[in-house]
Amino acid sequence: MVHPLFDITGRKAIVTGGTRGLGHGMAEGLMEAGCEVVIIGSSARVHTAAEEFRARGFACHSVQADLGRREECYRAFGEAVEQLGGDLDIIVTAHGIQRRHRADQFPMSDWDDVIRVNLESQFILCQEASKIMVKKGYGKIITISSMASFFGGQNVVAYSAAKGGVAQMTKCMSNDLLACGVNVNSIAPGYFATDMNEALLDPSNYRYKEICDRIPAHRWGEPADMKGACLFLASHASDYLGGAILPVDGGYLCK
Repeated sequence: MVHPLFDITGRKAIVTGGTRGLGHGMAEGLMEAGCEVVIIGSSARVHTAAEEFRARGFACHSVQADLGRREECYRAFGEAVEQLGGDLDIIVTAHGIQRRHRADQFPMSDWDDVIRVNLESQFILCQEASKIMVKKGYGKIITISSMASFFGGQNVVAYSAAKGGVAQMTKCMSNDLLACGVNVNSIAPGYFATDMNEALLDPSNYRYKEICDRIPAHRWGEPADMKGACLFLASHASDYLGGAILPVDGGYLCK
């Protein structure tokens, strides 16, 4: 029996980046807990992923969109809410891209792409979600920040700037919306074995050993490791939590 604090049966959610990686893991976790979910992804793979979820008995829908384009953010959000019957309880903004260059060599075109996808689109989607949630006096907005929200990183200046912005955006939105019944919090993943970190997962890369040596859990994270934190922030268990940046990092930040 699910404890009432964690019961999200029948809730309606949007999860961006739900095609693969962390977004896929969190979407799966929400559906396993009884949520109806729309996953948003940048490729046609999003429809296949939704079909696979439905084949397992989950209530899942899909929208394909380029969230690096402002008009696509609004279109995708509108289509997702329509598929949920015009209502929304939870949004998880788990999409993102990465570009790696040394800071003095970082192309402005890559800077623009990362800021649009990793920061601007998160605000648009969260703002649109908040309009629905404020009207009904309830909602859970879960942004995805990063370890780079706490420290600078290396060769990822645009990503670090964007994720630092996501953390501060989360805090400010919480200040504005918590009295309206809308909880806005963030999950800051540590180092996860996903496509985005493919370059770092090469054992010949000196950063691979450096990172592994610092993680007290002695392993990189897997998408399933995000499920518990996501369920906590999506449920009544987090009703008195606002503006929190929750590290899910195997203890990396404390080392």
